[in-house]
Amino acid sequence: MRRLAVLTTHPIQYQAPWFRSLAAHPELDLEVLFCHKATPAEQAAAGFGIEFDWDVSLLEGYSYRFLENVARAPTVSNFTGLDTPEIFNVIRNAKYDAVIVNGWHYKSAWQAMRACWQTKTPVMARSDSHLHTKRALLKRVAKRPFYSWFISKLAACLPVGKWSRDYFLHYGARPELIFIVPHVVDTDYFAAESARLLRVRNELRAHWKVNEAGVVFLFVGKFVDKKRPMDFVKALEQAAQRGAPAAGLMVGDGPLRSICETHCSTHNVPVHFAGFLNQSEIAKAYVAADALILPSNGGETWGLVANEAMACARPCLVSDHVGCGPDLIVPDETGAVFPLGDIGQLAALIERYSSEPGALSKMGCNAQAQIQSQPARQSVDNLINAISLVTAKPR
Repeated sequence: MRRLAVLTTHPIQYQAPWFRSLAAHPELDLEVLFCHKATPAEQAAAGFGIEFDWDVSLLEGYSYRFLENVARAPTVSNFTGLDTPEIFNVIRNAKYDAVIVNGWHYKSAWQAMRACWQTKTPVMARSDSHLHTKRALLKRVAKRPFYSWFISKLAACLPVGKWSRDYFLHYGARPELIFIVPHVVDTDYFAAESARLLRVRNELRAHWKVNEAGVVFLFVGKFVDKKRPMDFVKALEQAAQRGAPAAGLMVGDGPLRSICETHCSTHNVPVHFAGFLNQSEIAKAYVAADALILPSNGGETWGLVANEAMACARPCLVSDHVGCGPDLIVPDETGAVFPLGDIGQLAALIERYSSEPGALSKMGCNAQAQIQSQPARQSVDNLINAISLVTAKPR
């Protein structure tokens, strides 16, 4: 059995299923190291728009500890907000066989990597960063030698998909040291919950005042710039003006919500707002809808709402800058891809698919089959292979 530590910023609803699947593997003794516990106020400041705690447990099914965060202003929102110098002693004394650092955008990650290098503990980095995120030329040039240096010192690289694999290769990672470890959600839960809720689909639509007979397109996320919620609104507006039997349902909150609501009200756009839905409620929105639209820019390094929607048998229409697109979206089979910011193209897709609800349903079945067939098992198996490689090397 190999003793594995995973360092991450704070409990996140999308990471808990991955931790549980790792902890259940007979070859792994997992401990998750959290740098911070976000408060309800911090959740609001992060773009959710309201203060809340998650209503499902994010800490069950695996071993964990919270490190002492000594940052002057503790937060997950900037580099210096996570400062956990005790990580050196934790790594030295626990004698892990390997350590995974989840991203490197926070100080604690660099403290952990330094501790691993000093104690000769194999350290791997998992990331969903990709080259389609807009960056200034000067910044790209400046980070190239630094990233190439530290990535070459990693025992292995763990991208979540094709684009993040290209990212590691771009910065000089050796192909034989790259293992794709996909993002996962609790597909069994979402599949079962969507099947259970299907019988009350009309009631769910009535609750949110969505036309029972129309085709409903769904937006789920923070109302922030990178999610481009107004692209969703304006595309529905154009499609409706051309007579498409389509409506929109927007789930979430944030600084841009009032702008979207005002536009819909003044321009008579058939979009309805559900507000923030916690984790135990979100499946209701997927069931009420026929397809998910994710219009985000390259800041959306993956888009795990697509995994959730597909687990609920809903196809996904994503922009060509969304990280999950190359891995999850097969055009006209599990969804569609449209150019970032091309509202006319997105409106045309809405118009087309709202006239073909049978095609959407078939695509949803394909999407569910695809998402159930791979990520959880692949995520664990590929990680086991990575750990086997890095622990076979002499320290």
